[in-house]
Amino acid sequence: MQASFTSPISSLHCINIWRSQIRDLWCVKNLEYSIVHNNKHIATMALRLASNTLFRQSNRIASRSLSTAAVDSSLDRAKSLDDYERVLQTFANIRACAVLRTPTSDACPKAMQACIDGGFKIVEFTLTTPNCLDHLSNFREKYDGDVMVGCGTIMNTDDAEAAVDAGAEFIITPVMLPDVIEWCAARNIVSVPGCQTPTELVSAYRAGAPLQKLFPGVAGGPMWVKAVSSALPFLSINPTSGVDLDNAGEYLKLGAASVGLVAPLFDPVAIANEDWDQIAKNAEKVMANVRPVGPYVRK
Repeated sequence: MQASFTSPISSLHCINIWRSQIRDLWCVKNLEYSIVHNNKHIATMALRLASNTLFRQSNRIASRSLSTAAVDSSLDRAKSLDDYERVLQTFANIRACAVLRTPTSDACPKAMQACIDGGFKIVEFTLTTPNCLDHLSNFREKYDGDVMVGCGTIMNTDDAEAAVDAGAEFIITPVMLPDVIEWCAARNIVSVPGCQTPTELVSAYRAGAPLQKLFPGVAGGPMWVKAVSSALPFLSINPTSGVDLDNAGEYLKLGAASVGLVAPLFDPVAIANEDWDQIAKNAEKVMANVRPVGPYVRK
């Protein structure tokens, strides 16, 4: 590739186009420097590295697009590509997930039923709840095709296997666990790993997670999501901690793909008092803030 130095302005215009595609900032910065200072040696190096970077990225994108299609159907617990797409599209359409964690087994189904009665169509049972998988299985059987049911606080592939066997349609982890992400990706199972920094979010995406859970909450809340999703538009961020009854819609408007509701929805005081009507009202309020935002445009 030969660089032309006759038109720095047009060359810089090309760099601005490439800037959105080349994540190797060394290439971009040195290419800018070489054009401004007419240094052909640096330009040649930068262009060569930029070309290699774009080649690697195009290969990575191609491999990602083929990864689910190339799933080995003989693997245990493997799902179809249609099922994988269905789960992702449900997240894109509904955009809010109820995340339940109760101290007793008895409270779990009552709290989740109240939440569903209040309008939630995506729910997550967490393994920290006593008899979690029994309750998950019951709700999957009761609401199959109407409410999408997943399992959270998955810490290893054994947990993931048990959750899928119980009927979980998606897998949530509290932290970024590459082995769980890869296990799910190999089987067309949607995983949503917990991430705290932009680096972790990107690492989860590259490992094969189509949605990335922002957990715990970060300073700046919705504005942080806006900044990161603008800088890294290929991410599909799912904030959980820090989302409440009033700001769920704001998170979505500012770039979140979907949100998760935990304690603000399942108020611990309401659960302790068995005030299931209050939880249903909380659910109604959240969904009233979420629905007007509309569906998420998948990446």
